[in-house]
Amino acid sequence: MGRKGRRWGMLLLVLMMALTAWALFHDQSPAEILAALREVKGGYILAALGLMTAFVGAEALETRVILSRLGHRVSYLRCMSYAFTGFYVSSVTPSAAGGQPAQVYEMSRDGVPPSHGTLDMLLISVSYQVATLVYAGLSWLFLPLLRERMGGPLGLLLLYGGVVLGVLTLGMLCCLFWPAVARRVLGWVEKLLTRLGFGGKFQAEALLEEYAAGARCLRSAPLLFPALLLISLVQLSALYAVPYLVYLAFGCGELGLPIFLGTQALLTVAVSALPLPGAVGPAEGGFVTAFSPLFGAALVMPAMLVSRVVSFYGFVIISGLVFLGRCLFRRWQNVKKEDSPKGKWNKDLLHFTR
Repeated sequence: MGRKGRRWGMLLLVLMMALTAWALFHDQSPAEILAALREVKGGYILAALGLMTAFVGAEALETRVILSRLGHRVSYLRCMSYAFTGFYVSSVTPSAAGGQPAQVYEMSRDGVPPSHGTLDMLLISVSYQVATLVYAGLSWLFLPLLRERMGGPLGLLLLYGGVVLGVLTLGMLCCLFWPAVARRVLGWVEKLLTRLGFGGKFQAEALLEEYAAGARCLRSAPLLFPALLLISLVQLSALYAVPYLVYLAFGCGELGLPIFLGTQALLTVAVSALPLPGAVGPAEGGFVTAFSPLFGAALVMPAMLVSRVVSFYGFVIISGLVFLGRCLFRRWQNVKKEDSPKGKWNKDLLHFTR
């Protein structure tokens, strides 16, 4: 995504933040919210930021494992920069997958072929979505109290998100492990799109080739996908534990960690399929609805603020700074290369040939 696209995405994000703030806080007492925020214990917030760093670091670890398998020696620090880039770009674009092309582009500039970068993103996406469904399914099965609370509009969102995520995940797994079935289904989809006047915009063969490459990679390393799935489960645990540390930060401690993990897991499924940057709006409203029984009416709004600042808004700023730093460093490298004797000679030659 270019600069213009990122600017529009950032503008949309700011607009959604403003509308969400008005909808949630227009009838709230600012004094009461500020009083509650003053009681927050900073140590738990730092620990929550550490969990978010682990969340990004888990994706970096997956990238390093996959690229190593594909024959690329990429440092973990550089893989962290890819993950931060993905977090930032996906946060300021309507689609959560918007950060993947940016990551592939950054990898390609470091010498990783785009096909291998795309394969890396594919395998990470599949393992992440499978882990998300596994986490949500286990929470639904073993925490019956959650089933009673997930009603009304949030329940409808959960049903919608679960169906969309389930269909997408099943489609990905089908393309990986049952390509013949996937080819037939995608052929039907392509014919339908052609009849609707969208012919040529859906390239089934190119998509299947990407998944075929993923299948070959998994067959050559049978333990790769279980390892990625395990890392994704740990990654989600770090993300889902943030509300619990916020709970502790407000001086509460009556409830245990599992109920927070399960609530956040179901909430994530409910809002993940919405085409909004960072699910801004539904994520905040859903938090208030889902976590009110855990935090109580007096603390749920301050808790939502702290939790979302830690798990989303604060990390958008941090990842944006990392993304900016990477861009400036690369620009400095280019300037340094151009100022070298060889670079100056190449520029003079180019000027002469013109």
